[in-house]
Amino acid sequence: EVQLAESGGGLVQAGGSLRLSCTVSGFTFDEDYAIGWFRQAPGKEREGIGFIMYSEDGDVTIYYRDSVKGRFTISSDNAKNTVYLQMDSLNAEDTAVYYCAAPYSGVVTTELNLYEYDYWGQGTQVTVSS
Repeated sequence: EVQLAESGGGLVQAGGSLRLSCTVSGFTFDEDYAIGWFRQAPGKEREGIGFIMYSEDGDVTIYYRDSVKGRFTISSDNAKNTVYLQMDSLNAEDTAVYYCAAPYSGVVTTELNLYEYDYWGQGTQVTVSS
C-alpha cells in the first residue's frame, strides 16, 4: 500500500522559510517515481506547485509553477524515500494546506493536474503571518 506523509508545516512570519518533507512508503525511490506538491488555500481550489520526477536511468526532472520559481525548491533523498519542499521568501498568499502526491505510473506531465496523481498525503498546514 502506498502512503505519503507530509511534515514540517507551521506558522512563519512573512519573509521567512520552511521546509516540508514528504516521506513515502509502498514503493522505493530506486525505480521510476514522481512526487508532486500541491496546496489549497481557504476557499480556493487545490493548485499544483511543482514536481520531481526520477527515472531508473538517472534522469531527474524538476518543474515549478511560475509563481513559486526562485522561491521554492524541490529535492529528494532517495535513500530516505523522502522528497522536500524548501520554501523561502514566504508571503501571506502562500498560506495553505500543502499536500504531496504520487502517480501510480511514476510519470506526470507539466500540467500539474491533480487528476494525474493517485496517492495523496493528509496535508500539512502552512500559515504565513504578515
